[in-house]
Amino acid sequence: MTTHEPARTDRRFRRIAAAGAFSAGAAVALGAFGAHSLRHILPADMLAVYETGVRYHMVHALALVAAGIAGLQGGHADRDLLAAAAWAFGIGTLLFSGSLYALAATGLGVLGAVTPAGGLAFLAGWALAGAAFLRGERS
Repeated sequence: MTTHEPARTDRRFRRIAAAGAFSAGAAVALGAFGAHSLRHILPADMLAVYETGVRYHMVHALALVAAGIAGLQGGHADRDLLAAAAWAFGIGTLLFSGSLYALAATGLGVLGAVTPAGGLAFLAGWALAGAAFLRGERS
């Protein structure tokens, strides 16, 4: 381990936590937009699709914040696995929630084909997070 590695690791996990915080803010904004503007425009079924996107967006934004905080604590989790989990949560949010937002906005059913890939990324993220914490116990 070099003398610069702890600072680089801390920076990485501060960025993960910050990305989660910004993502949570975006989820709040998108949720408010849906509640105040889209409910007058979208049919009920597409509004429900949009709301599902917002819900999963918020949950995984908070997971990013938690991963960032856990990574900053050190010793309680394998940091490489935790960083991989954070990437999976971010990719999952883009694919899952992003495809649902686009589906609700356009009505193009083909966009729904992207959603399961985002769901798989979420599942991978949770598995990686669990493994990170289990591996950290051995340290």
